[in-house]
Formats: sequence, structure tokens, C-alpha cells
Amino acid sequence: MDQDKLQAVALRPHATICLVSALAHHDLVDEIPTSLQVALPRGTRVPKRTPTLTWHVFDPDTFELGRDLVTIDGSSELIELYSPERSIVDAFRLRGQLGYETARDALKEWLRRGGKPAEIAQLAIQIPRAKRPVFDALEVLS
Repeated sequence: MDQDKLQAVALRPHATICLVSALAHHDLVDEIPTSLQVALPRGTRVPKRTPTLTWHVFDPDTFELGRDLVTIDGSSELIELYSPERSIVDAFRLRGQLGYETARDALKEWLRRGGKPAEIAQLAIQIPRAKRPVFDALEVLS
């Protein structure tokens, strides 16, 4: 998938690894995505979908939250990657597409590793569509 990351950055410098691709990168889910899931801020022209890249459009007001810069293995190129907390919050926000189980399992693993509920709650408050499902899941799992 590193070639996919290089391709994503070449096509759009603001490309950010997101959703299940980010959760898998952080070892929070066992699922291996069939394509690299990449976010762009709404308003950016989205490249055509390829078999190895799936583009998602995120709200520009929250796009920057939880982005980390990482080096692409085998190169000196950098790509943005959403943090574990942001990836979990987005999984709850898009649970209709990804499945509630994916979000719940990622949160459960993150908590098992010592993640602090207050950290993820603080981020969820900033992403309104995620707030209620994240808080509900934290209540059950904490």
C-alpha cells in the first residue's frame, strides 16, 4: 500500500489517510481495507476513484483535527494520517457506512491499550455528528 500512499500524495498534497485504513495503521482493527481510504477537505477537487484509492470528503472546518504527519515506508515522502482518536470518532460518525462494530471494536481496543475516555470525548465534541454515538459507546465500555 505504500505505492498507494505515494500516489495519493502526488494527486493531492492534503491527502490524509482516514477511516479503516487509519484504524488498521494504528492496529485498532483486524480488517484490511481493499483500498487506501483517503480524506480531502470538502471543496477540493476529488480525483477519479482507482482500484487502490478511495477518496472521502470531510468538512473543512474539522478536517485539520487529529492530523499527524508520517513518513511513507521506503521513501522520504510524507503523508498525513488521522490519529487513533480521530479515526475512532470518524468511524462512529460514519458508522452507517463502516458498520457500528468497526467503530465499537476500535474504541474497545484503544481503551484496552490505556486510551483515556476524556481525550476521545473532547474530540467528539468538536465533530457534532459523532458526539452522541461516541458518548453512548463510552458509557457502555467504560
